[in-house]
Amino acid sequence: MTYRFVHAADIHLDSPLRSLALRHTDLAELIGNATRQAFVRTIDLCLDEQVDALVIAGDLYDGDQTSMKTARFLAEQLRRLDQAGIRVFIIRGNHDALSRITKELVLPDSVKVFGGRAEAIAIDRAPGRVPVVIHGLSFAQPHAPENLLGRFRPVVDGAINIGILHTSLGGSRDHDLYAPCSLFDLQATGFHYWALGHVHKRSTAEGACAIVMPGMPQGRDINEAGPKSVTLVTISDDRSIRLEEHFTSVAQFERISIDATGLDDWRDLVSALTRALENVRDEVRAEHLVARVRITGATPLAWRMRRDSDLLKAEADDRASVIGRSWIEQLEIASRPVEERGEASGDPIRELHRLIEDDVLTSAALRSELTSIAEEIRAQLPQECRDIFGKDEAAFQDVVARLAQEGAEGVVARLEAAGGES
Repeated sequence: MTYRFVHAADIHLDSPLRSLALRHTDLAELIGNATRQAFVRTIDLCLDEQVDALVIAGDLYDGDQTSMKTARFLAEQLRRLDQAGIRVFIIRGNHDALSRITKELVLPDSVKVFGGRAEAIAIDRAPGRVPVVIHGLSFAQPHAPENLLGRFRPVVDGAINIGILHTSLGGSRDHDLYAPCSLFDLQATGFHYWALGHVHKRSTAEGACAIVMPGMPQGRDINEAGPKSVTLVTISDDRSIRLEEHFTSVAQFERISIDATGLDDWRDLVSALTRALENVRDEVRAEHLVARVRITGATPLAWRMRRDSDLLKAEADDRASVIGRSWIEQLEIASRPVEERGEASGDPIRELHRLIEDDVLTSAALRSELTSIAEEIRAQLPQECRDIFGKDEAAFQDVVARLAQEGAEGVVARLEAAGGES
């Protein structure tokens, strides 16, 4: 006999759009609704598989949500599970700790939202079946810098023990430190399965104690690229565990790099872009591909690409439309002109380019001025958009340097193009 459940985390219902690049109305609408659609797919999976439970390991919401529209949506979806006799176990993560809905919404009796004190819930099972106990702990505050495993109830002897924890594990570059612990710490609890949440990339550690970070059902921007999913877990009475990844994302973000080295015809460049889009589109599991395209390499087209970046973006959008269910979130041009041997040093534009590269961009005064401007712009952005300038000081300075480089290349490109037309 088995106990089966779907393990999901970091759903971030109704998360606000975090990318300034999603200015296309239809694309913004697609991504804006994607977290809800992915949650509906998670509910559908529970019903289709006739599981015993849905486990949500934190961050069901994205923050201080007060929308009753969100509350009604959630209640409707959980009611579908209640009507099918499927239980739901939820812990609050660092984002849920801010949510009023999590605390105030009246949910079906089949839904258990764990509180700030650890609990161990015994599951009613038929006589002769191995007992199952679900352990969980939620947090009222958005920060939890200490290891929280010591607060959990001890393992129940003779039962299958399943723990739910929102944690950054040993730390992740893209995530704040949150209830840190190690795989060894988790294994030492004696639990059979740890349902984790918080890190948005899927990872698993199998063995006598299976430890699973399921990732998230739907990415929200290019920094959450790749396929997204939930995990279907089957635990047999002999304690053997089977994990199945089920893809749920409606739109999949992907980075696409195109090497334009040697290309000197605009049509060849567009053809290379089209082939790259088609190849990635064929591999993407979601209905929609949302791509950030970066063009690199040394090519005579480098100046023209920068001058006519709007035209190239329009070409890319058109090709994506023809391919179908594909979108260009942003086009980055990182190509450089071909350096010709014996190039005349008297070419004023080339000399200007070298001057900018060697003296201007390396100037401490310029970096200080650009940093000040970038900080002022960042301060005026909505909270959810500020990470586009990086999540720490080092990343912030890298962004400033990249923007300065791209701006300088764009200026020289336009001067080069203008000189060629005279």
